[in-house]
Amino acid sequence: MFIRDRVLSETLGVRMNHVGTNLIVFVFFIGLTFSPGCGEVFATQVSQAIEQAKLATVGILQAEQLEISDNNYGLPVSIRGSGIHIGGGVIVTARHAVERSEGGKFVIPDTIHVVTDDLVELQAVRQGANAYLDVAVYHLQGPELDWPKAQVAFAEGDVTYGDQVFTVGYPLGWGPAINFGTTGNPNTFLPTVHSRLVQVDMSVCSGNSGGGLLNQRGQLIGLMHAIIQTETQHEDRRCGRMAFVLPGPLVQRVVTTVLAGKVPGFSVLGIQLQTLKMGSRWALVVAKATGPSRHAGFRKGDVLLAINDVLITTAAQLKNYLIERTEPGQVVVLRIQRGDSQELLSVTLGGS
Repeated sequence: MFIRDRVLSETLGVRMNHVGTNLIVFVFFIGLTFSPGCGEVFATQVSQAIEQAKLATVGILQAEQLEISDNNYGLPVSIRGSGIHIGGGVIVTARHAVERSEGGKFVIPDTIHVVTDDLVELQAVRQGANAYLDVAVYHLQGPELDWPKAQVAFAEGDVTYGDQVFTVGYPLGWGPAINFGTTGNPNTFLPTVHSRLVQVDMSVCSGNSGGGLLNQRGQLIGLMHAIIQTETQHEDRRCGRMAFVLPGPLVQRVVTTVLAGKVPGFSVLGIQLQTLKMGSRWALVVAKATGPSRHAGFRKGDVLLAINDVLITTAAQLKNYLIERTEPGQVVVLRIQRGDSQELLSVTLGGS
């Protein structure tokens, strides 16, 4: 069973020729043994999941409201990003969706304002944030009756290739808009964040940042992080047909740590690598060893082969392994090539 779409940039609120929006959703039911009512039941379940996600989504308001002209598709407020309610008044969003520039530095504000699906403006207080994973956690203030009327839960497990997904958010400050797509490579790396990202084929714009990516059950499987720009209406308004999402398990790890009153920490190996061509293959070579790796005996010129018997071919892969599969203080074993022989080095990881 799949949900597919033909959602173009114009469905996100603004079209190049200013024609109205069109959202077309096609539902396909694939199989040989479905009873006549099976597809209808599934479609109803998906529809309910989308409605709950819509109710759980909030818009992140600009710190200073801009002059907004009257129109028939937007809100009379300036929305810079999206967030999602996971219950108990907790809002999860992208760190960069709330960052502000103060004195030449980017800071995470102690308080933000959000708007709910039923147009209630609420203040939210920061609980914690993490630059490694571009995640920020806030708690809503005010009467609970004014909080979002729904919440979403994290999915168990991770996504894989070809999963049918959707997001709810405020692209270009308009919304809430609902966009559908398909997961591509779940192990993509960009220089904008330290962890891996999930590539999603989906039309999104600036303003979707911080919104939830959900599966067909309405479970949270990631946070919208970045796009590859393919269309531009104005210099500061960008849309793309390929999105990159922070994986749900990593987001959940940050949220759980923050709500426990702790600071999210990640393992540090203390090694700088460079990629050099050795014969017909490219290899990861130690350029500098500091901290834990220096104490373990790493030397400049060592070739990194594996960590805990997992082959490592890129620096991003090593970084992702450390973030997702280790904890500060844990001992890991790295296999290296030194000269003509291979050696095993045990390292006690530091913390960020």
